[in-house]
Amino acid sequence: MKPLPLRRLCSLSKTVSSSAAAVALPSPSRPPPSFSLSPAQDPITLLCDRGRFSEAIDLLSCQRRLPPSAPRRLDISSSARRIASAAISSGVSLPLVLANRLLDLLAKSGALPDARLLFDSLPHRDVCSWNTLLAGYSFAGDLDEAKRLFDRMPDRDHFSWSTILSAHSRRGLPGEALHFYRSMLRASNGKGAIFSNRFTASSALAAATAVPCLRHGKEIHCHIVRMGFDSDAIVWSALSDMYAKCGCINDARHVFDRIADKDVVSWTTMIGRYFDSGQRMEGFYLFSQMLRLGVQPNEFTFAGVLDACSHLAMEGLGRQVHGYMTRIGYGPLSFSVSALVHMYSKCGNIEKASVVFKGMSRPDLVSWTSIICGCAQNGHSEEATRFFDLLLQSGTKPDQIVFIGVLSACAHAGFIDKGLRIFHSIKDEHSLEHTSDHYACVVDLLSRAGRFEEAEEIIEKMPMKPDKFLWASLLGGCRLHKNLRLGKRAAEALFDLEPENAASYVTLANIYAAAGMWDEVEKVRKTMDQLGVIKKPGSSWIEVKRKFHVFLVGDKSHPMTEDIYMQLDKFNKRMKEEGYVPDTDYVLHDVEDEQKEENLAYHSEKLAVVFGIIATPQDTPIKVFKNLRICGDCHTAIKFISRISRRIIIVRDSSRFHHFKEGMCSCRDYW
Repeated sequence: MKPLPLRRLCSLSKTVSSSAAAVALPSPSRPPPSFSLSPAQDPITLLCDRGRFSEAIDLLSCQRRLPPSAPRRLDISSSARRIASAAISSGVSLPLVLANRLLDLLAKSGALPDARLLFDSLPHRDVCSWNTLLAGYSFAGDLDEAKRLFDRMPDRDHFSWSTILSAHSRRGLPGEALHFYRSMLRASNGKGAIFSNRFTASSALAAATAVPCLRHGKEIHCHIVRMGFDSDAIVWSALSDMYAKCGCINDARHVFDRIADKDVVSWTTMIGRYFDSGQRMEGFYLFSQMLRLGVQPNEFTFAGVLDACSHLAMEGLGRQVHGYMTRIGYGPLSFSVSALVHMYSKCGNIEKASVVFKGMSRPDLVSWTSIICGCAQNGHSEEATRFFDLLLQSGTKPDQIVFIGVLSACAHAGFIDKGLRIFHSIKDEHSLEHTSDHYACVVDLLSRAGRFEEAEEIIEKMPMKPDKFLWASLLGGCRLHKNLRLGKRAAEALFDLEPENAASYVTLANIYAAAGMWDEVEKVRKTMDQLGVIKKPGSSWIEVKRKFHVFLVGDKSHPMTEDIYMQLDKFNKRMKEEGYVPDTDYVLHDVEDEQKEENLAYHSEKLAVVFGIIATPQDTPIKVFKNLRICGDCHTAIKFISRISRRIIIVRDSSRFHHFKEGMCSCRDYW
């Protein structure tokens, strides 16, 4: 039998990447395949020319030029190995182009040992041969072998340096990547363009970003300018990212402004950099500039802007974005719709969040999680658990995060039995592991209900060490039920975990104060003074006509202070007539009751609420935000104010929303 021409083997190598057929590995008991047969007589030629590759391989097997194929579908990896084995066994020197193609097939299909065997058998190799195997080891994560191969390379080009640089950067070794970049510059003897191109420059910038190291980043920037790569969009994007993540957002913006042809990706990325750096207003301004220039946002743009609206509780801007999305016709399956649900939930408009969610034909897990957590935070616990049941019925597999939302809903509503069932179902029914957050939620659930023995039992049996969230949940429950013993244990654990957090000291002092233990309160205060722990001042703010108004306790700096205090005094008088009694337990100082009442009367949230009543129309809901947890006395007072003023009042504190209407709160006083 004549040997098969090498061009026929080349045709077969091409079939590997396009054919879904598979071949068995060569049998060691058979003689090496032949590679000779005249093209004019070869039916394989006709089959390959007609794209009937599986039949061609079967015919080769029948002619005993390849080992017989197994009666099953074949994969690319086995096909590539079979062809390479045939080539090596034949003893015929393959053309370098064909050998490199086989190397590429083997490396990309994960058959690195076979690729190395073929590589070592080649009598001649070019830089492509070395680069192909180098890329294979790099993408497989075998950096030691990649480095050994790189060190042996007789010649290197742009691809060689880019591959070894990006491999180390991707694998969390940016320092090594920068070392290779400096070596590349030394090897070029001052002529960086010999090895460096936009890909090596971008890889080096990614490494400097990962460190992060501004000095290295600036050095690479200088090199980029010298080599003339500073007009490339990829390089500009990497440069801007480096400056932003090294804390130089203004330099990042300077680079962005110099990009000639900015597409939606460039705009979205720069807007996101502002949001990530905490400069959200600058991000909003850049977003509006993008719209003015006629660049249409994509899903990532909308999701980023809506997420920023969520953090700042800027529902007005969020509504405008929603309106724009509606005008351009966003898809109901878009992940930016999940961002809409999240935005409305975080802004306290759970009704609108529900409307958007129900308009989704096939909600994903992110959307389910957003609506469940949103209902929980807004005091709609029954809705949260109902949505959770619908999630299970939909066939969507829940993850560990969605359980945090529904457990939180149960904790804030006092659904003890349901919460415990859900907690145990995480492992028993859904085969998920309990996380520390799950344990914190169930401890919160039990301690709010005063079931401290069960809470302690769970803490003792949990497989991981309790974290600060669990101890804070327990401490909060102890404050509600005046449990001195367990409250002290939780507080001491928190002092060890986060000694600088004033909230733990203040809560413990509250427990002592409620019990009339003023000496202990004073000890807590002295401890705070000795450690330099400062209680964060309570502040509340409200947005009226696109302007934020901020209030502190007893604040008299607002231009409308006189009107605010006058209206608040009227409310206090009317409230007392209707049965309101100031809860002086929330005043830590051991002073006369009259002084305690005065201290309570002008808390920041009360001032913000009264300003909202004065400054907005009667039918407008009042929405106030507070940096700390609302105190019990303010909670009671605002219930009275909502009934007297006939206004809907929404207060978002550090843990949840309180919706006050006609003297009632959505939390049902279980918070």
